[in-house]
Amino acid sequence: MAAAPPSPSAGGGGVTGGSAAGWSDRFEQGLHPAIERFNASIGFDIALLQQDLDGSIAHARMLAACAVITPEEADRLVEGLEQVRAEAAAGSFRPGIEAEDVHFAVERRLIERLGPLGKKLHTGRSRNDQVGTDVRLWLRERIDDIDAALARFERALLAQAEAHADTLIPGYTHLQRAQPLALAHHLLAYIEMAERDRQRLADVRRRVNISPLGAAALAGTPVPIDRRHTAASLGFAAIYANSLDAVSDRDFAVEFMAAASLVMVHLSRLSEEVILWASEEFAFVALSDRCATGSSLMPQKKNPDVPELVRGKSGRVFGHLIGLLTMIKGLPLAYNKDFQEDKEALFDGVSTCLASLEAMAILFEEGLEFRPARLEQAVASDFSNATDVADYLVARGVPFREAYQLVGSLVKSCLREGVLLRELPLERWQALHPAFEADIHAAIEPRQVVAARRSEGGTSFDQVRLQLERARQRLDRQAADQP
Repeated sequence: MAAAPPSPSAGGGGVTGGSAAGWSDRFEQGLHPAIERFNASIGFDIALLQQDLDGSIAHARMLAACAVITPEEADRLVEGLEQVRAEAAAGSFRPGIEAEDVHFAVERRLIERLGPLGKKLHTGRSRNDQVGTDVRLWLRERIDDIDAALARFERALLAQAEAHADTLIPGYTHLQRAQPLALAHHLLAYIEMAERDRQRLADVRRRVNISPLGAAALAGTPVPIDRRHTAASLGFAAIYANSLDAVSDRDFAVEFMAAASLVMVHLSRLSEEVILWASEEFAFVALSDRCATGSSLMPQKKNPDVPELVRGKSGRVFGHLIGLLTMIKGLPLAYNKDFQEDKEALFDGVSTCLASLEAMAILFEEGLEFRPARLEQAVASDFSNATDVADYLVARGVPFREAYQLVGSLVKSCLREGVLLRELPLERWQALHPAFEADIHAAIEPRQVVAARRSEGGTSFDQVRLQLERARQRLDRQAADQP
């Protein structure tokens, strides 16, 4: 009966199969235990296991195609790698820190299963181009996940916008009442932000989708490999033109984190607004029990946990961006161990961004309800129609700056008297300027104020309907284009 294969966690000499005490036969002593723990990345880069297996399979097939190994050897290597994948799925592949990283963990297990043949897998390859390949494969998939999450978030906003195409909301500058808006117009602004986020990520993805595999440690390899073979097998659009750049480049990681930071900026801005809208002072939205918690002391409270957490988590992603920039700013070419620090930042940045997008999508799908009556009350109880009074005079030949000054003095008088512009009698208007006629009250009614903003991209109801239609068509077209 054949002997059972060694345990996935069993020792097998040094990391690369050398002496048991050392990292390889180059070394006479093993690592200090604390340094071994400090040096190891297996605790987090095991997340790259599937990508490492995919890259190794492509590499083995390429070696056979280039006659570096035989087709039979390639088949056995691929079979062994798939067995490691199966062990991982079953939970029996659990490498410890003695493996150092996911790449050595896989290679070590392959040698345990296949013997000397397993040692051929690394021919013409270094961990430097291997890890660069793994990270790019992983990030490429995650960018696609974030794009899908952004699309869901856009659809949630669009559904609310379509439901409130005729609802008004105060528009603000400096957090002071400025001009009334269609609520749909306000929500559409965030849809446009999300769409730019998707465009940025697609642009980043193009630079992520370039293969470093075959650059080896830094200078290429004398082994007669075919870099374009592995690139095509792994779905890369191109290969790095320079081997030194291939193993040194982390621009793509910084670019991604910058794009993810902007996603979080937009989510945080919307979160801040929802937090304000949910307060008693605004009362523009009511939060559902599905997306809010209460106070441990004050039984009347309903707290906007989701937007508060998203607002807080934005700083987490910003921190990863600064960390990556700081990590690479002084690194000489080519590979340096510092690059190990890119993974936890990327992993956490991706998971934070995805979780925040999902939470905000759910919030707008089922976690809040706008209060049209309160919104209507808000837009009718301020001086946000003052600009329209000035525009009324301008349309009748009064120079804008003169009209501006007249309206300013009128608002001051109204504030002193405790009345609104809409409450002034016609005689008061005509005393200010003879150009005022009986239609002034209709001209400054909130719905008319909104309807009058007909410039392209404006908040008028007809312009908003066009924007809604375009957004819906765009999302439907994007969904149809998905494989």
